[in-house]
Formats: sequence, structure tokens, C-alpha cells
Amino acid sequence: MKLLSKSVVIGAALVCSQLSSVSFADNLLGTANKGSRQDVLRGAITPERAWWDLSHYDLAIQVDPKARTIAGSNTMTYRVLAQQKDLQIELQAPMTLNKVTQNGKTLTVKKDGYSYFIQPLTGQKIGSEQTITLHFSGTPRVAERAPWDGGITWSKDENGLDFIASSNQGIGASIWWPNKDHGYDEPDNGVDIRVEVPEHLVDVSNGRLINTTHNKAAKTKTYHWRVVNPINNYGVNINIGDYVHFGEKYQGENGQLDMDYWVLRDNLSKAKKQFKDAKRTIEALEYWFGPYPFYQDSYKLVEAPYLGMEHQSSVTYGNGYQNGYLGRDRSDAGPGMLFDFIIVHESGHEWFANNVTSKDIADMWIHESFTNYSESLFLEYHYGKEAAFKYIRGQRINIANQQPIIGQYNIHSEGSSDMYDKGGNMLHTIRQIVNDDKKWRNILRGIGKTFYHQTVTTKQIEDFISEKAGQDLSPFFDQYLRDNRIPTLEYYLKKDSIRFRWSNVKPGFNMPVRAFINGKATWITPTTRWNELETQVSENNFTIDSNFYISTLNLQGNS
Repeated sequence: MKLLSKSVVIGAALVCSQLSSVSFADNLLGTANKGSRQDVLRGAITPERAWWDLSHYDLAIQVDPKARTIAGSNTMTYRVLAQQKDLQIELQAPMTLNKVTQNGKTLTVKKDGYSYFIQPLTGQKIGSEQTITLHFSGTPRVAERAPWDGGITWSKDENGLDFIASSNQGIGASIWWPNKDHGYDEPDNGVDIRVEVPEHLVDVSNGRLINTTHNKAAKTKTYHWRVVNPINNYGVNINIGDYVHFGEKYQGENGQLDMDYWVLRDNLSKAKKQFKDAKRTIEALEYWFGPYPFYQDSYKLVEAPYLGMEHQSSVTYGNGYQNGYLGRDRSDAGPGMLFDFIIVHESGHEWFANNVTSKDIADMWIHESFTNYSESLFLEYHYGKEAAFKYIRGQRINIANQQPIIGQYNIHSEGSSDMYDKGGNMLHTIRQIVNDDKKWRNILRGIGKTFYHQTVTTKQIEDFISEKAGQDLSPFFDQYLRDNRIPTLEYYLKKDSIRFRWSNVKPGFNMPVRAFINGKATWITPTTRWNELETQVSENNFTIDSNFYISTLNLQGNS
């Protein structure tokens, strides 16, 4: 891979030289099946990332709705882990990194795509804490179809007032502010967010509101929000509009939780009715997943000019104040109309995505599969198993089974969108294998407790579930996460026996399933070889529990 022909110099003269990441990125590109050089620089834990650990972000910006611009600074505090190298951050065009300073001195910066490599001051001792300030400005990318494409949404409310919000999962927070844009490293001590907006507007961001400053000369106000817990970059958000506030207290597992709601002025009465699902969601998911993970930072539900997103402690909402997903049941089964999909789903991400976060975007199933499953758990808690199981089985109509759920590592590559509905059904199937609801609940709660405020890999989650279930589930995970095929249970009935095996599976797949033979529940353990169970059964008296996400194929009737 050739170097880019142009180097960009920021704040100081640059002596042209190869970036130290070149051999690292090129080696990964040589083994990757796809992905550009930028994909590798974005998706890998490069040497220029590995030597420093984030402690804190201090983000201060001015938002100009008329010009649709953002300008400001981000002061990063970090701890030195190893011998220093260049320091890598990202900021995507058309945003511009104007200057980088450290201890009052302007630093030299080299640019490769939208990755920037900063030469920090020398002599930074291992174990020491350092700060560096990134000054930036520009017209950020517009989100044409938020939240899926990512960027800033510049819109108006029904009264013609500005209604603005960020959403950048996937594309990354660097679409509008400079940061260490990789999921593996979160700022241990959170983030301070200061947002200056026109004085007639309100900004709502993550965490708790520390203060509001009136800037009379500029006719603006600055809202200072603070997050004290670790936070993923894509979860940092701005929401600007003619907001009004109401709230409530919830007595949860870890004490009193402040629940605050910010909505457009004209929607206050609708929100007071619809947002009752927020408290019900916290109650249900604390039962299944353990305590809400961010009591110190509170819980907020914030109206946004798009469907919704799981911004940590600042969950955004745009479902039109109606039940279902934009007024419909994604499962086509009925129970999906019993709750507001966006409130439940996006709040569920506080446990999976925000508390437990995947290191690599290829493992984003950890976010989406558990959160998809949380919808069924919400239903079970409030409406019972029948409604919950009917709902999650119904979601199978949304599964494509065209690509594996896990993406490609180290090149910023998401897996299949089946990480939602297929992933939820995968977890529902594991529950059947465990066959002990108390143990299953302890497994779910144990994940949140064991990996509290951590970034994790698929292997860590797989190993934890296998250990707590008391079964080696690695063949199961290989099949459902790394293969697009659904296991097929082939069988045929003889007069005095049933023959069965798994097909459409990877070697070694041996998942047990619950069958009903002559009306009686019986466990069978198929493998990829033919097995035989001696019993007398007719075709109408042999079925497989529908809660297992598999297909079945009767090769022959009774003979």
C-alpha cells in the first residue's frame, strides 16, 4: 500500500516521513478480505493507540444553527502505558482539526485519511497522566436518514424553532468531534460536555446538568453536562431544541434513580402519558439484567428529530408517542403493540452497549442481540411468558440468514443486521438449553456484574455463558454467530424408532433439543451422524419445541 501523496501540517513545519502505522496497517490489509487502509486505521488497535489510555474528555463546543457549524475544543486526559509514539485520533471531513496543543505548545500533526497522528511532547513517563487539546471547527456531515447513516440532524419543530441532534453509531463520533474513535478504550472518568447554543434554545447531553451560563453579549447560553462513568464515544450526544423538562424518582436496586424527560414544548402532555414505559422498562430490566448501570449519571429520555438511539444516560426518542415500532408490531404477533419499542429497546442498551461494550465493532451483536432479547424480557416481566415467547418467535420473520452475525475484526466491519432478531432468538434458544429460568436469570445478571463498565470480546461473553451454564456452548456459538445457516434437524419415523441428525451445520454441532413424543417432553441430542431413539410414534405425535431457533425436515413418514 502506497503512502498518501500529500501530508497535512497543522501548527508547525513537518519533516516528511513515513507514519509509524504504515507497516502495521499494511500488514493487516495484506491479510484482510476487504477493507480500505482507512478502515484498518479506524478499526485496529494501532501502536499509536495502544501506548495511551483515555482518562477523560472535556468537550466544549459552539453550535451555530444558521451556519450549521460546530467549533470548539476537546481536551483529552490520558495515562501513559508504554513508550510513547505518535498519538492517533480521528476527525472526519468536512470537519477540520485546526490546532493541537500540549502544555501551551503547538504540536506537529500528520494526516492520513481522517486519522491524525500527533507528535506529543517528549519525556512522558510511563504511568504519568497527560493532557492534550484538540481545536476543531467545520460543517459536520448532515445525517440524511438518521440514525442509520449518521451525522447531525438540522431540522425545525412545528413552531419553526431549531431542532438539532447528533447520531453517529457505526460511522463514529469523529463525524463531529475529534476523539480516540475506537470502541476498546473509553474515558475512565467520563466526559464534561459544554454546549453553547442560541439563548432561546436548550441543549440536553449526557449525564447531569452542572450549570447553565448566560452569555449576554453573544445572546447565547452554555449548558455544562457531566458524565462521571466510562462512556463509549458514539454515546456522547447533543440535543438542541425548545425543550421543557419533567421527571420522576425510581426506587431501584441501587437506591433512588433520577429519571428526567426532555421533550418539545408542544409534546409535554403526550410525553407524560407515553413515557410511563420508561419506569416500567427500568423495573423489568433491573430484574433481568441487574441494577441500572449509571445511577450516578441518572437516566434521561430526550425527544429527538429521528427514531432513537442509545446515547448513554441520554437516550433519544422519536417514535411519535405511540406503541410498537412507529405504530406497528415488528413481530406481527400482537404483543409488540403492548409497549413503546423505542423506549424499551434503546433503554435496554444502557445494559448492553453502554455498560458492557464490545471492543471491536465486529462484535456488535453483544449490543444488539441482548437488547433485542430485552424486549421479550420486558414483555415476560409485565405480561407473562406466553406473550414474551410469542413475540420473540414472531421476530423471526425479520431474519435474512445471508451473512454471519459477527463481522471482520480490525477493519471497522459490522456483522449482519441479523445481530438483532436472530441474535435475540439465539439467546432465547440458549435459555431452552439451560432449562432453568433461575440459572438463566443469574447468567444475564452475572454478565452485567462481571463485565461492569468494561469493553469486552465475543470470547469473553461466550466463555462466561458456557461456564455458568455448565455446558460447552462453543459449537453452538460457532454456528449461530459465525455461520449464516440455520441448523436443520433431519428425521424420519419408523414403526418402532425415530432416526435424526443435524444438517446444515458446522462439524461438531451437537445442540440438544426438546422434542414432544406422544405428547411427552423428551430431550434428544442429535449430532451430524444419524442417531436412533427406540419408540413408537406417529408423524402427528412428534414435534420440536418451537422456542428453539432451528428448522426441521421430515425425510420420510412412518414405514
